[in-house]
Formats: sequence, C-alpha cells, structure tokens
Amino acid sequence: MAALSVVCLLLGAASWPPVAASGEEFWPGQSAADILSGAASRRRYLLYDVNPPEGFNLRRDVYIRVASLLKTLLKTEEWVLVLPPWGRLYHWQSPDIHQVRIPWADFFDLPSLNRNIPVIEYEQFIAGEAVSHLGPEGLASGGPAGAPLRSPRRQCSRSFRGWFWGYEETRGLNVSCLSVQGSASIVAPVLLRNTSARSVMLDRAETLLHDHYGGKEYWDTRRSMVFARHLRAAGDAFRSSRLNSTDAADRTPSTEDWTERKVQLGSSLGGPYLGVHLRRKDFIWGHRQDVPSLDGAVRRIRSLMEAHQLSKVFVATDAVRKELEELKRLLPEMLRFEPTWEELELYKDGGVAIIDQWICAHARFFIGTSVSTFSFRIQEEREILGLDPTTTYNRFCGDEEKACEQPTHWKIAY
Repeated sequence: MAALSVVCLLLGAASWPPVAASGEEFWPGQSAADILSGAASRRRYLLYDVNPPEGFNLRRDVYIRVASLLKTLLKTEEWVLVLPPWGRLYHWQSPDIHQVRIPWADFFDLPSLNRNIPVIEYEQFIAGEAVSHLGPEGLASGGPAGAPLRSPRRQCSRSFRGWFWGYEETRGLNVSCLSVQGSASIVAPVLLRNTSARSVMLDRAETLLHDHYGGKEYWDTRRSMVFARHLRAAGDAFRSSRLNSTDAADRTPSTEDWTERKVQLGSSLGGPYLGVHLRRKDFIWGHRQDVPSLDGAVRRIRSLMEAHQLSKVFVATDAVRKELEELKRLLPEMLRFEPTWEELELYKDGGVAIIDQWICAHARFFIGTSVSTFSFRIQEEREILGLDPTTTYNRFCGDEEKACEQPTHWKIAY
C-alpha cells in the first residue's frame, strides 16, 4: 500500500494574485530513469487529475496547460511531472477490455515528451525514489469516476481515499484546500512559497487556463505529444494497404525527433483520400444545430470527393451500429479502421482513436465536426505535418444551419 500525504488544491472559485518566478531556468534533459536515479534531495513532483467525465482529447489539452505550469516551476526549482494513468473514460465502452491504470507510453512516445519537460509514469513514481522522499504534505484529491463531486468542506478532511487512477492501494493524508482561478502558472507561487510538499497533486486541473494559447510554448508542448510508435505504425500500415498513402508519396515529414522538425505550411501533399471525422452520439442532441443528418453528411462528403478528385474516403466516427449500417448503405466506398479483437485488446479504445486521428491527419483533405476536440486534435496534427490550412480547417454544417462558421486557423509557432 502506498500512503501518500496530500495537499488538495481545489481550482476555480476565487482568484490568487500571480507572482512572477525568478532565477535561472532549470532544464535537466534527463530520461525517466535518470530522473529517478541518484540523489534527489531538492527534487519535487507534480501530479494532477481531471474531472472524470472529461474525454481523452480534452485531457490532452489539460496536459499542455499543466506543462506550462511545470515550466514556470522549473525556472526556480527542480520539478518532475508525474503522468496520470488513463482509464474509465466515457467513450471507452468496449466490453471485456481492461482499460484502467493505462500508462502514457501506451498512447504517447515518452522520450518525445521528455524533450519538452521531465516526466515519469505514475508506476515509476510509486515504485521509485519519489515515495521514500515524501514530506509532511503531498498529493491532492480526486473522486471515483462517475461519482458526484464532493463539496470543498467535505473534501478538505484529514485523510482521503479516492479514485487515484484505479490504484486502490493509494491513500492521501493531510489534505488542505485552496481555491484559485486563472491561467496555469497562477498556481506556481502557492507551490513555491506556501508549501514545502515534496509531491503535490492538483485536482480538477481542467479548471486552469492556458498561459499563452497558440504561442511557441503551447506548440512546443503540443508537438512533443508524439503518438506511440506502434500506433503510428498501425495507422501507416492501413494507409499503405488501403489508401495508397505513404510518407514519401504524400510528402509528409517522418522525422522522429520533433525538435528537429520545422515544416512550411503547404509543403506536404497528403494521401489521395478524403479524411472525415463525423461525431454522433451525444452531439446529435447536444449540438443538434450544427451537426448534419447522415444524408446531409454524405452529400457533403460526395461533393468534396468530386471537387478534389478523390475516389477514397476514410471515416472516423462514434456512430452506433444502426447508423453505421445506414452510413455504409449511403456511402458504400467508405473505409474505416476496424480492429480485430486482438488489436483492440492491444491498442485499447484510446489507441484505436489515435489511429483514426493519425489516418485523418494524413489525408489530402480533411473535414471534421464543429466544436469537437477530436477534430481539433486532427487539425493540430495536420498543422504539425505542414498540410495546407485550406485542406484542414473545415467542418460539417447542420442541415438547417444558416451561418456555418469554419474553424479558426491556429498557425504553428516555432
């Protein structure tokens, strides 16, 4: 059993005056093994959690915000970000698949993340030197997935037994609470001056805002979020075998080190197919004004295929079986990545979603769904790959939508 002290920072109620950090920037350039080895008397650990109902792609955005906070902390002290394990997300509904305590390495390339900020997996944190150096204070709180949120008064107890990403053996002690509101780095003075905790966890970290959305720091972190190699390989195999698409033919960069990649927009061509993200399920009623019917979506798809002289279309969708059957009837040439049971068990729902995004990101032309973070992440990936923005920032319109505003182009900053 891991007994962890807790500092509970509840985000989002009141403001906290930001104070600029001083001192030279600390940049270790270490691997996870380096981070956990040797003397670490000054090293501190930052952990965080996100509101349980939030989806995979929103959580990727929260990581960018927390990375900004860590960079602020690194200007003064030596900190390491402990990555929160994945599990129990709303969209991950495949039955009989174990989807708890999933490490980040299953979805992302850890060496790439470490080229931006020092990170380690939670398993490494609880198994390594970090635990033995916990001080009188420590983590922060989180509730079990699907459970109602607790009020601040009840949350600020002297001990805490919570979700902790599915690690039931983890316990929290000495919980204290603080409410803040603002950008991610607003928390830095609290961590640097108001607590001596060796390990601190921020609950509900999605409440924090970006420090500089769309700037170089944002894009450095976003570019560092390279998908795991085995997922990219699966997507590339599908592109090659089913869509006649390869990096060489499509003029898309394949440099492994993101820090060495700087592309000019429009330099990449993309594969000879149309990429589509068609969000259904909760969007049908939650965003009914700007989500098309299946008939309307197919009309738009066929129009784009004709306009861009594309004979193949790849569709990523969360449509239920009945809608998939109807979509296949209306669009028989539609191609989808449909994993075998063994592949689903290996990649998990999150990995399959990444493969879908990877294939859409390499398309000659892409069209997504309004206000969907799944589509946003594809658009960012296409920006990183250097594809023409006019082929990227497009979305479906509702059948009766009068003012169909297209997505904003957030230009990459190097």
